[in-house]
Amino acid sequence: MLLDEDPSVLIRNCIQNFTITPDKSSLTRISDSLSTLHTTRSHRLTSHRQALKSLNRQLSTLQSTHALTVSAHNPGSHAAEILRLDTEKFRVAKEASEMEIEGERLEAEIARAREAVDEVEEQGVEGGDKAREGMEDEILLKLKVYRMLNIDVEPDRETGLYSKAVVRNPTKGDVHVVNIDQKFSRYFYANYFWNTMA
Repeated sequence: MLLDEDPSVLIRNCIQNFTITPDKSSLTRISDSLSTLHTTRSHRLTSHRQALKSLNRQLSTLQSTHALTVSAHNPGSHAAEILRLDTEKFRVAKEASEMEIEGERLEAEIARAREAVDEVEEQGVEGGDKAREGMEDEILLKLKVYRMLNIDVEPDRETGLYSKAVVRNPTKGDVHVVNIDQKFSRYFYANYFWNTMA
């Protein structure tokens, strides 16, 4: 009878009918894979925790900086500074425009003065044909040039020499009376007149 046999023999015969070696190998591989997965997961969690701590520290620093910036910012003074800078910008632009207009005016005056000087030089000391035909002589031409530059020259009553000049600056509304002394050079007076008219 089957039950009359020794149970160990029965178990041994039963075991021989099952092939469990591949299953044991699969279980070992699964266990190794689970262990590796657990280790990798632990490392990743540790790395993410450290990155999170670093980001939290950065966030805290940025929040502190932002709070300090907001507390230090004064909207009223900022608006006043912007208004002041705008006003300064328009003032500088206006002055630049005025200087440009003044420069063009002075260039036109210089051009007129050069034309008058060229005309005088063409006629020479004794005057050319135009002077002989009744045109202005050298002194009258010089006086004309001076008048074009807003300079009136007055002769001395006793000597007849020109000893006084009245320099007008229409732009500034200034009038300067200059006594001409022979001890100063023509170059000195020319510079003085130009500076007065500028």
